[in-house]
Amino acid sequence: MTSADVIRVLIVDDHALYRRGLQMVLGTEDGIEVVGEAADGLEAVERAEELLPDVIVMDVGLPKRGGIDAARVIRQQVPSARILMLTSSEEESNLFEAVRAGATGYLLKDVPPEEVAAGIRALHQGQSLISPLMASKLLTEFAQISRSSVVAEVAADDGLDVPRLTARELDILKRVARGRLNREIAGELFISENTVRNHIRNILDKLQMHSRMEAAMYAVRQRLIDPDE
Repeated sequence: MTSADVIRVLIVDDHALYRRGLQMVLGTEDGIEVVGEAADGLEAVERAEELLPDVIVMDVGLPKRGGIDAARVIRQQVPSARILMLTSSEEESNLFEAVRAGATGYLLKDVPPEEVAAGIRALHQGQSLISPLMASKLLTEFAQISRSSVVAEVAADDGLDVPRLTARELDILKRVARGRLNREIAGELFISENTVRNHIRNILDKLQMHSRMEAAMYAVRQRLIDPDE
């Protein structure tokens, strides 16, 4: 395995013991290298700019600068980095804000260590990852947004130019909003996973979004899709 094949990871958590434990676990995984640590949000931004990691595993609740705010800055300064929020918080608001900030993964800290490694690999491959509990809450939020006439009126009157998506792109985005993985979307539409990835990349470019879940939330709010249909 060459150095180019290794996923470079930055761990951000204000508990030194947790950082050390996660570093030990990831150190046993092939193809994953922990290149640095940070104990707060300010240090996270500095280390991300310095190390240019592939994936950043970061807690939501950080001192000096919160994890969500730090994620927002990192997405601007180091857009190539994928951000995995690993937290004990089950608050829906944290999940929604993390997605809006550009996080592409959101796992609770009680997941088995091997799931963290699997999540890092999934994010590095361009996928999004949300724990089942939080995914359920996100889908509930989608349904509430979709049924909200108030949001519909705001979306219609906000004066924004909504990017035009193709019928296929809307179909794929609807499945993303339902929590489908790339391989599941490919199977349902009888196309390859690579084709699904290309469509999602085009969707993100058109909507100027950082992650598939952020794009899905936007599309539901703008009434481009109804995930319940």
